[in-house]
Amino acid sequence: MYGWIWRHLPGNAWVRALISLVLVLGIVYLLFQYVFPWAEPLLPFNDVTVDGAGGDTGTGAGSGSDAGSDPEEGIR
Repeated sequence: MYGWIWRHLPGNAWVRALISLVLVLGIVYLLFQYVFPWAEPLLPFNDVTVDGAGGDTGTGAGSGSDAGSDPEEGIR
């Protein structure tokens, strides 16, 4: 496919490279301005499956000054 596009672009290699760069930048612009904003509500990025049933509040082992003490102490 890329070979077909390259063969059909006008000019020598430098002109073709410049036109190819402009085409790629145009496609990236269209994706970021129109396609990605349109598709973002359809994607499940905000569908979180983690709940708070574990009881871990971030005060367990590895946090605070008593990190070397009882690891079960922060979990209630």
